[in-house]
Amino acid sequence: MQAAPARTTTATAAHAFSALPSTLAVRPPSVTDALLALERLLLRGGQRTARRNAWTAVLEDRRRAKDRREAQHLLEAAADPGPQAR
Repeated sequence: MQAAPARTTTATAAHAFSALPSTLAVRPPSVTDALLALERLLLRGGQRTARRNAWTAVLEDRRRAKDRREAQHLLEAAADPGPQAR
């Protein structure tokens, strides 16, 4: 005669989970975590570094372009005489 397989009830499983300290609770992976894991799997270290350096350069170029647009706007606003009081 075979013994019946042991079944855990939902209450037992919930109690076991709640007994864990909050520091052991595992957060679900984010999209960023998943993409970084895929990157580590597919790219070698040098390629990964090169891609990150390239992305950093793109972000820096975007920041400089934004600064240039703001400076141009301020220069145009200062050069515009605007309405004068009489």
